[in-house]
Amino acid sequence: MARTKRTTKQLAQRIDLNYFKQRHGFRAWRFALSVAAPALALVWLAGYGLARSEKIYSAGGMAPAHAVLAAKCGSCHTEVSVLHRAIAADRACLSCHDGPIHHANQMFQPSCSTCHAEHKGRIRLAAVAEESCAQCHADLHATDGQPRFVRNITDFGSGHPEFAALRFADPGTIKLNHAVHLKSNLAGPQGPVQLACDDCHRPNSPNQTWRFSGGAAMAAGETPSAAAGASFTAARIYGPPSRSMARAYMAPVTYAQQCAGCHALLFDKRFTDSVPHDTPEVVHAFVSKKFEQYIAVHPGELRETSSLVELPGMAAAPSPRVYTPAQWVEARVAEAERLLWGKTCKQCHTLIFDPAAPLPSVAKSNVTTRWFPHAIFDHNQHRLVGCETCHAGARTSQESADVLVPGIRVCRSCHHSGSDGAEARCFECHLYHDWSRENLKAAALQK
Repeated sequence: MARTKRTTKQLAQRIDLNYFKQRHGFRAWRFALSVAAPALALVWLAGYGLARSEKIYSAGGMAPAHAVLAAKCGSCHTEVSVLHRAIAADRACLSCHDGPIHHANQMFQPSCSTCHAEHKGRIRLAAVAEESCAQCHADLHATDGQPRFVRNITDFGSGHPEFAALRFADPGTIKLNHAVHLKSNLAGPQGPVQLACDDCHRPNSPNQTWRFSGGAAMAAGETPSAAAGASFTAARIYGPPSRSMARAYMAPVTYAQQCAGCHALLFDKRFTDSVPHDTPEVVHAFVSKKFEQYIAVHPGELRETSSLVELPGMAAAPSPRVYTPAQWVEARVAEAERLLWGKTCKQCHTLIFDPAAPLPSVAKSNVTTRWFPHAIFDHNQHRLVGCETCHAGARTSQESADVLVPGIRVCRSCHHSGSDGAEARCFECHLYHDWSRENLKAAALQK
């Protein structure tokens, strides 16, 4: 059947022109919600306003270090507009944190929030992205035009040079053969011993005891606690207040702590005392006094019989010989010092002999206490790893000039990107703020 063709006018007659004037449930709800939603929002905002709570303006959770400020937005966001609170550049941060500058000749100093971004949840604010460091160090420049560091460092995995410590020989003058000291059946104070690395090298602790420390040597003026305290002070100025320098670096090796038990500084068979581990002038005075006290109690030794064996054809040595106390002391001191300067002290120290001087001088030890002056390393965090895993050359090293710190390849074996790698971003080893310029007054207010 043919379909009847309808005109547009006929089709338009089907539209109800009063449709929108009729009541309808959907339109009623839509109108109600359009009025109620803004009203509820205004009531909600008014409620927070009356309660003086600024939680609704928060951009996200706070880092644990700033959790106490979660309900005190005005502590940081000091510039307020009608609907917005802005942080006042670095002034709010510096009111609590000292944050010394990186280097005096740096050309760019980022704002605090550039590197330490808040409202990202429970994160470590010190865990700065590598991009923050690379914005300068990828193409480093300085105000004086002479950067003291490599100009193009981007990351630890591939864009970091070999450690500077391995480019030079050890500047120390103390003679130490690691290979000999790690042999088995060494002569110890109570018999054969097998030394371990931690008999000489341990993270700093003021109350630690050492297997081979010597009480007599410490009484002469070299106290382990004083040495440990000096090391702690020297290391402390390089680190932030939140990091313990006592466990970060090895305690300094001293004669009193590590050497005295096996290496006694004996000078004559008449005495069981050791000379103090001190300057030649102090040693000379000590030895002279000991012999003066001895001869005053044993005057019979002023009459000395020659111990030389008479051979045929040789004139007999004059015997006996009688000394004055001063002559006897002078002769005995000379003998003792020939032993000390020629063997005992020389075994470890470099002695400088000047024909015009009565006593030798000892070359400055130049013992390096910190091999990475621009980095932080925590031995305590690596205690599950054996010493020789990183310091592989210690067992065969025979020269003090050998630098036994590990190279960057050893560190990269653990510190690399990926789920199986340890943290390898810049902040793990480096500090941006120069804590040697710390404002002590500001630091005290934080405690």
